[in-house]
Amino acid sequence: MNACEAIILRTEETDAAPPTAQTLCAFLAEYASVLFSSGATCIRMERNVRRIAAAYGKSAEIAIFPRHLHITVSEPDSIEVVTSIVAMREAPISFQINTQLSRLSWDVADSNLTFGHMVREFQQILRSPGTPRWLVLLLASLANASFCRLFGGDFVAMTVVAIATFAGLSLKQMLTEKKADFRLTVMICAFVSSILAAADTLFSLGTTPDITIGTSVLYLVPGIPFINSFCDMLDRHYICAFGRLMNAIVITACLSAGLCLGMFAMNVGMF
Repeated sequence: MNACEAIILRTEETDAAPPTAQTLCAFLAEYASVLFSSGATCIRMERNVRRIAAAYGKSAEIAIFPRHLHITVSEPDSIEVVTSIVAMREAPISFQINTQLSRLSWDVADSNLTFGHMVREFQQILRSPGTPRWLVLLLASLANASFCRLFGGDFVAMTVVAIATFAGLSLKQMLTEKKADFRLTVMICAFVSSILAAADTLFSLGTTPDITIGTSVLYLVPGIPFINSFCDMLDRHYICAFGRLMNAIVITACLSAGLCLGMFAMNVGMF
């Protein structure tokens, strides 16, 4: 349990009483940290945090950095301010949590939710089950096979890519649960997928073996970090945009290294 969560749990305020600046600041720090790890852009984090603070008659300012964020909450008629600094959580990107947390901020603003009710809703969102693992594996495999087809792969290539994606993503889920380094995880999964995809070349299964290998690792491409970095840059969050861009570049480099190692191990060349 971190300091912010401890402050929230120690509060003795009733549901009807408005939160103090200290309690609200602690909650907003945790709220924004979860939003960031779920894949939210900086502008969304700013708007959601300010919307919740305004609903309780306070103002909030947020400074977002690649690994930490600072939130300051103040009362309208007071010179006293409260600041919380919290480390960003490391968690898989989840559009489901992202959407639910944004909806929570609107519920607070439109429905006048009490602070206690909001905290319970927040905790329930964190405990809510995500998309079933088997469904993620199935949909990701079909999606990657579809990418293979879009790039000109034949149906044999699509089948091989689907199998390679299923195996690589299964390994990625297992390594993530073991808290393995994400960069190493990406490299290992790209290596495994490229080795399986090389079967199209080694056994002459289809007519587009190069497309099979090239698209077998597309499920690892960090598209969301790239998009978020561009959005943050447009909103002038240059530090966070640069941090997200560098993170995406590092992941891409790990993906490329795993792909090249797999092709080298199977003695398969792209050109």
